[in-house]
Amino acid sequence: MKWIYFSKLYATKFQAGCLAKRLEQDGWIYGHNEPEEVEVYRSRKGRYGVRFIP
Repeated sequence: MKWIYFSKLYATKFQAGCLAKRLEQDGWIYGHNEPEEVEVYRSRKGRYGVRFIP
């Protein structure tokens, strides 16, 4: 399995963490399967992003 990256990067880890939690919790609302793994990562320039394995 390969990681899928969200295109937006955030200035704080908190903002990226909120999106990660939303991915984990809200998948059933939109009819998506829950992702196998969700992770907050730090880019080379110091910003934070979210990636997941479907």
